[in-house]
Amino acid sequence: MNLPLILLAGYSVLVVALGLWSARLVRGSSDFFVAGRSLGPGLIFSSMIAANIGAGATVGVTGLAYRDGLSAWWWSGSAGFGSLVLAFWVGPRLWRLAKAHGFYTTGDFLEARYGGSVRAVVTSLIWVGSLSILAAQLLAGATIMNVIAGIPRWEGSLIGGAIMTAYFSAGGLLGSAWVNTLQFAVMVVGFAIAVPAVVGDAGGVGALVAAPDLPASFGSFFYSSGPGSGWTLLLLVGPAFIVSPGLIQKSYGAASTRALRWGVGLNAVALMGFTFAPVLLGMAARVLEPGLTDTNAVLPQLLTHHLTPWLGAVALAAIFSTEVDTCDAVLFMLSTSLSQDLYKRHLNPQASDSRLLAVARLSAVIGGAAGVVFSIYLPTVVEGLSIFYSLLGVTLLVPVVGGLFVARAGSREALASIAGGVITWLVVRYTLRGLSPWMDPTFVGLIVAALAFLVTLALPRTARA
Repeated sequence: MNLPLILLAGYSVLVVALGLWSARLVRGSSDFFVAGRSLGPGLIFSSMIAANIGAGATVGVTGLAYRDGLSAWWWSGSAGFGSLVLAFWVGPRLWRLAKAHGFYTTGDFLEARYGGSVRAVVTSLIWVGSLSILAAQLLAGATIMNVIAGIPRWEGSLIGGAIMTAYFSAGGLLGSAWVNTLQFAVMVVGFAIAVPAVVGDAGGVGALVAAPDLPASFGSFFYSSGPGSGWTLLLLVGPAFIVSPGLIQKSYGAASTRALRWGVGLNAVALMGFTFAPVLLGMAARVLEPGLTDTNAVLPQLLTHHLTPWLGAVALAAIFSTEVDTCDAVLFMLSTSLSQDLYKRHLNPQASDSRLLAVARLSAVIGGAAGVVFSIYLPTVVEGLSIFYSLLGVTLLVPVVGGLFVARAGSREALASIAGGVITWLVVRYTLRGLSPWMDPTFVGLIVAALAFLVTLALPRTARA
């Protein structure tokens, strides 16, 4: 009897059932897109934390900690810092505009602020980038199923994609907020079981940095080997959590700015505290399972080999839960941008509310299928997430923040910023990065994006008209 597989199957049925049950609450596109702007701090918190603790924060961080040690904390810690900016500075301003003007997506804000051209460019770029993060979540879930049952990657990705597409396309934001509450509870229980048991098996926290075959930097909080390692993750991850379309849209669902601040702020604090769990597990794996080459498999192998069958099954269900609940957040971005930013805006402006809801659900199915295909060819979880976070930061950070705080900024400033940031990121990442191990493509792209925005803003108004 494969206990973990049975538990995962039962849990998946429960999640889909809850999502389908919640569909009865969705009576229109407002419920699907922004939960009728009715979510209190508790549901905002659970929805945000469930979206933010996914493959990167679990499987990815464990793999980074296996490689680098304690400094892997900066992956989710940086997400916490970005979430604080969203909670107290960017989010409330956007929420008030969304409430006043009926915005459903980040694209609605960009069009109102800069025009349709900026919205179209951003929607296209984010759709491409979102497929990489969706594929990363599905890859992590498929790896878990491969470790516990030998299921091939493509089958595991297909199963995970079917589960998250079924419950999200039914309930949208309103339904997924309730599903995320269940998933968050399962995740907390699973990690509460796994961390003390595995770390104890490794000899305690002290043994995680004292083993003679470990590098001296393994216990250093501020260690970094360059971009994508240690504190430099703040440059990669932090901006994405300020302007992520999915997170901004979840904040639109808040009942008030107070609910937004409390919900998103508590999510930030929880992220900073939670990330020590997968870090300790990754460090313990380095002691207990030396020589692993597949970073995607570090966490599921650790839980399978070093916990009792029942405890391992519960912990693996918790990890699988985190991958699925983050998938729905990505589907949220894909479905709403395709239906609201493309279909409603450019193809059928007169679409009825029921028609828009149907297109949103169809978009979720299309996005889920595309993510499954992409996940089959993605090498690692961290690679997929890095592509998404980088593209998100260099595309959106400057236009969104500039649009909120610089009254004179217009479409040319936004387009110049996007073009400068994206082109620079691509050039540095794929051609110039070899010149220096410390040349961070995301940071350089952000600098050029900001400079392009400011230079265009400084041009005489006649030249910019």
